[in-house]
Parts: sequence; C-alpha cells; structure tokens
Amino acid sequence: MSSAQPNRLIRCASPYLRQHAYNPVDWYPWGEEAFERARREDKPILLSVGYASCHWCHVMERESFEDEAIAALMNAHFVCVKVDREERPDVDAVYMQAVQAMTGHGGWPLTVFLTPEGAPFYGGTYFPPEPRAGLPAFRQVLEAVATAWRTRREAIQEAAQTLLAHLEAAARRWAEGELSPGLLDRSYAELARQFDSRYGGFGGAPKFPQAMTLRFLLRYGWRAQRAEALQMVHFSLIQMAHGGIYDQLGGGFHRYAVDARWRIPHFEKMLYDNALLAWTYLEAWQLTREPEFRWVLEQTLTYLLREMRHEAGAFFSAQDADSEGQEGLYYTWTLEELRAVLGPHALRAAAYYGVSREGNFEGRNVLFRPFTEAEFAALQGLEASAWARERETIRTALLETRTLRRAPERDEKILASWNGMAVLALAQAGRALGRPDWLEAAQQAGRFLWTHLVQGGRVYRSWTHGERLELGFLEDYAWLGLAALSLYEATWDRMWLERARTLAEALCAEFWDTALGGFCDTLADHDPHLPIRPRERTDQATPAGASVAAELLCRLAAIWDEPLWRERARETAASVAELMGRYPGAFGHLLGVSDALIYGLREVVLLGPAGELAPLRQIVDQAYLPDLVLAHGPGENTQAEVIPLLRGRRMLGGRPTAYVCRNFTCLEPTTDPERFRAQLGLSASEAL
Repeated sequence: MSSAQPNRLIRCASPYLRQHAYNPVDWYPWGEEAFERARREDKPILLSVGYASCHWCHVMERESFEDEAIAALMNAHFVCVKVDREERPDVDAVYMQAVQAMTGHGGWPLTVFLTPEGAPFYGGTYFPPEPRAGLPAFRQVLEAVATAWRTRREAIQEAAQTLLAHLEAAARRWAEGELSPGLLDRSYAELARQFDSRYGGFGGAPKFPQAMTLRFLLRYGWRAQRAEALQMVHFSLIQMAHGGIYDQLGGGFHRYAVDARWRIPHFEKMLYDNALLAWTYLEAWQLTREPEFRWVLEQTLTYLLREMRHEAGAFFSAQDADSEGQEGLYYTWTLEELRAVLGPHALRAAAYYGVSREGNFEGRNVLFRPFTEAEFAALQGLEASAWARERETIRTALLETRTLRRAPERDEKILASWNGMAVLALAQAGRALGRPDWLEAAQQAGRFLWTHLVQGGRVYRSWTHGERLELGFLEDYAWLGLAALSLYEATWDRMWLERARTLAEALCAEFWDTALGGFCDTLADHDPHLPIRPRERTDQATPAGASVAAELLCRLAAIWDEPLWRERARETAASVAELMGRYPGAFGHLLGVSDALIYGLREVVLLGPAGELAPLRQIVDQAYLPDLVLAHGPGENTQAEVIPLLRGRRMLGGRPTAYVCRNFTCLEPTTDPERFRAQLGLSASEAL
C-alpha cells in the first residue's frame, strides 16, 4: 500500500487512529472486519495500542509504521489492528494485563500478537527498528512470530489458552478482608515507608503525581490527627509545584517526571491529570490555607479553560509532548531566548527559573523553581511585594511569547469519564473559592455531556467532531454520576441529583456481576471479541472504575436511603481490603471510600430559600469536609419530600436551618452559623 493512499483508519473519528491513516500498514480498527479476515486467512492479529499524546507511540510510528519494508512484513504475515486506548480502555486493559503477565512490565505503545480468536500469545511495548538497549528489532520480532505461527502452531495455541486461563483466574481472585481503622493505619504505614522524604512523592524515577494517594493521605492525616501524613502531602505538593512537571508559565501539569526531583517532565498534558490534581490542591488548600496551593489550583483550572475547552463547554483529552517534531520544544527555553524577551529582567528570571547556558534538557531549559518566593526575594535583596510584581511581569511576557510558537497537537476527543473529573473539580473549586465563572463552566460542560454522551439511559464513551462513539464503561457512568452530584451540591438544581441517581441505578444494573460479586468494567453485551470481561480494581493513571462507582453509591445511599447501594460499595472495598493494606499506592481512591464506609458520612441538610442560606452555606463550601453529603430543601412541606434525607425536616422559626447527622444520629438543628461551625468540628480560624 502506498503511503499516499489512506488506509481504513481515515474513516475513524479518533484523532489517534487518523494519525495512522497514511501509514503504509494495512491497518484495521478493532472490530469484526479484522477478526473475520484473520479467521478466513488463518493469520495472527498484530494489535498496536497507543494514544494521541504518547511520545513513544509517535517514535514507533516514525521508525517502523512509516517504513515501507517493515510495513510490508506486517501486511504479509498479520492482520494489523490499531486501537486508541483512550477510546477503548477495555481492550487496553485486557491485553496490557497479558503483556505484564508475559514480560513483567507494560506501557505504551503496546504491541500484542493474538490468535484469530483474540487470545494473546506474545507481546511487548516499544520495539526499535534495530536492536537497541537489549530490545530486539521490530523486524526480528515480526519474522520470529510469523515463523512460529507457521511451524509451532500447537505450542502457540496452548500458551495462549494458558495465559487466558491465568487472566480469567486473576479477574476472579479476591483478597477479602475487614474494613476497619486498622486497615487505614496499615495503609498509611506502608505509604510512609515508600515516601521520598528528600523530594516528595513515592519511589524514584520516573515519578508520577499519584493524586489519589495524596488525597487519601490528606484525609487520613485529618481524620487521625497525624501531622506526619499531612506533612507528606504538603511537601509533595510544594515540590511538584516548584518542579518542571508543573508548567511554570501556563499552569497545569505534565504527565510525569523522568527524574526523582520533579524537574524534567514527560511533556504531554492530560485532562485527567489536571482535573485530579486540581481537586487535590483544592482539598489541600481547604485544609491548610497554603497560598501556593490556591495559586496552583487557580492556574491549573485557568489552563484547562484557556487551552483544553471545546467552544460548547466540554474538555478535550490531551496535548502532545512534541511540537515541530521535537519533544518539549514548546515549553523549554535557552538563556538567549530569555534575554531577547526580557532584556534587563533576564538574569533575574534565569535565577528564578533555574535557567543555565548549558540547559537541563537537550541543550534547552525546562523551567522550575529552585527557591521559595521568600528565599528568592531575600537572595535578590527585594521586598516581597516588589518581587511579586516583577515576577508576574516576567511570567506574563514569557507566556505571551510562548503562545507565538507552534503549539503541540491537541487530541480533541471528548471523553465522558475525564470530563466528569473536570466538572467535579470546577464545581467544587467554584463553591470553595466563590467563583461563579467556574460554576458556570462546570454546568456548561455538564449540559454538553448530557446532550451528547447520555442517551436512552446509556452513557457513551466519547464524542469527536459531532460523532458519538462507543458505549461507555463503568468509569464513564461513575464519573458522570459524581459530576452530577457535584453540580447538585453547587447549584441545588435537583435535575442533577436525579441524573446522579439514574446513573447509579444503571451502573448497578449493567455492570454488577452477581455471580462474582463485584463490578465489571464493561457492559455485559459490549464486545464479543474480547476474550475476557475486564474487572480492574487497582488505580492506574486514573482511579479504578469500581472505586469511583463505590464512592458514588456510598454518597447517594445516604441521600436516597438505598441500603443496597451502600452494601455494594462495602462489598467493593471489602473484596480487596487485604490487598489495600499491602499495596496502598494501587488503591488510593478506594482507601478514601473505605474511610467513609468505616466512619460513616456526615449528612448535612440546609433548609430555606437559597438566597438566604449564604451564612450557613459558606461554612460547608469553604471547609475541608471530605466525608460530607450535602442536601438542600426549601424548608416547606418536607413530609412530602421525595428525597428521604430531607423528609420530615423543618426550618426553625421560619429561619434558614442546618441539620448535621452521622450514623443515624442527629445533632439539634440550628440557625446559628457559629453553632453550625462547631457541630461540624470547625474552628473560627478555618473561615476565610
């Protein structure tokens, strides 16, 4: 096939698949057409999984998929299938587990060889065009697999069936345990053991932000009054904010750092990272009132709204690591470039951002901050206020110049689950910081999602350029449910609460496996070509869908008085309790849910006209209350309320009233903001 002729991927909506439409490889999208040809021609399937902002996916495309000789080998011996992992996380999950079982590691690009029935028998990640660093050349891999398929078919089939049996057993294997305070203590102790006390975070390079783990530690430190846990979070968030993993000019976070000090990032920017980290910095600010946490939160959300937003309100998926064919070019600087932009301010800016003549990344400089603001002002002999003004002048000038560069490509898929995360972050931050513009942005995105990605009681995974694609997965239902609940708490529009309930009912009906006693990640009838129905229970780059579903059910159970939902949440957490205690870094989100299940949720009802509730509402909006369930009623005729949590409540003396309950016990209702604050266990100093 000539590279001038598009292959089948030209008809796909996925930006990632369309990037490969002019490869000389005879690519198929995942589906029956590819499997039918594999069966008819008795060829193995070569499955390649990646995503649009993946740097090494682009490298393998340039080196191998655009090479005519390598493409000819692929076309002659295999049916070649390309998958966008962001559209099809189920396909990615099944075959990533297979490669991890075969090789002990995984990553993207993911390269897997399958029988015509979809059973994996060999795989890896990136393969170079020539042997390198212990890796065989991709050409060698292709020739070896093709030869084995012809001469050792029986052994291949046997190995594939053995691997499938292993994957099926792993999906059924549980580590049941007790949900108790001791579980949380053990999890904290293990995380403390793994903590990097020198640079923050966990483990060494490469280093990922691990927002879910940090949020659990914040909650644990708050609950148990463990200053050490809170210090781990504080130190990690400050180190990340000062590092190159954080975009010092434009806001927002890159995917991960390739070094232990957070200074050199892998430059792709993902919607989910920025939504989850915005949520983390918000909660950390609510608890500590650390000004830098608020700054990072504000700049991260500003970045999402400026660079990642569709004109109709939803959010795009990612930005590439590369621009103009070079990794990180858009974000890095030379000392000469600083001088050209800043003139007399250049040397001070270079000292502030760690810029040197030789650079710290391929002859250029990733900007980071080696000093705190106070340290830098003192070193420069400046008043703090004067330096703050100069710093903003420098940052603005550099950012304006950067916008003139060719920006990295943007993956303009709109994914349900990732947008749910962004809506939640915007809604909660808008409440906490009194930002009606953020609340409106959250509502606009929510309206987009329910217009384009929810239909007939079912959620769809993605929307691209007017086309709705793929039925949704457990995480899509769960995150849209949490987003709707957050919009209800922010606006008190009951439409959002009803939508959250509808999604909770749907995920229980469509994803709960009664025989196995747990959530599956896919609809029962979703894809006949997958050899197993995936059931991921550990956090990956985002929280496991089952853990998000458990949180949604736990919180909605308190509002709607649905014991079955709470029991489903408890079963989900208890089923892996033993694993959580041993490997807490893989279960950060579910550990937070476990805290709620162990200690119970704090149910707060505010009654009265919305416009008169501000003195009471501001208290719950601004405080760190991770165990909060919030409901609002007008305060009249509550006996007829359809929402059980509101039923029978009444205003005192016709005045706005607050109720605080936990574990079936309620405190006396109050109209006094200070008494309400005390009932919540807050001090006066925790007010803005």
